[in-house]
Amino acid sequence: MVVGIIVLVLVVLIVLWAISTYNSLVRLRTQVEEGYSTMDVYLKKRFDLIPNLVATVKGYAKHEAETLEKVIAARNAAYSAGDKEGIAQAEGQLTSTLKTLFAVAESYPDLKANTNFIDLQNSLKGIEDDIANARKYYNGTVKTYNTKIQLFPTSIIAGFGHFEKFPFFEVSDSAERENVKVEF
Repeated sequence: MVVGIIVLVLVVLIVLWAISTYNSLVRLRTQVEEGYSTMDVYLKKRFDLIPNLVATVKGYAKHEAETLEKVIAARNAAYSAGDKEGIAQAEGQLTSTLKTLFAVAESYPDLKANTNFIDLQNSLKGIEDDIANARKYYNGTVKTYNTKIQLFPTSIIAGFGHFEKFPFFEVSDSAERENVKVEF
């Protein structure tokens, strides 16, 4: 009888631990998805800003068609990238082409004085800061989640619950790791 009670208590404790662990993993996965969704909102804000920026620069820098085409192509690639790794790579390329665009803008004093360009510049700077903060939050939640699903004994519940690792949002090229500098 005593052995039966001990076994029953152990089974109940194991079941409660399994439920608690499963719920914890669900919460962490939701935080990762929320972090990615937040970052995606800021990336889309940047996508929406780029055509206005390109149109403003185009009016002043008519000889820079190749640079403008690269920015538009990078924007379209980033917008249409499918998986998280592809999006991260395309975002790195977009950041790189935006740096080139702002370097070109340095050569046009009239453009640098244009209030529309200055407003777009300030908006982009704010969005870049938001993207950096969202990326930091996302990667932090991914680290916590990925670590949790790999640690024993939580890995047992993660395996049964089909909890898969999430990729980090990393910029592939070290030159692209810097934020776009939009101040002159």
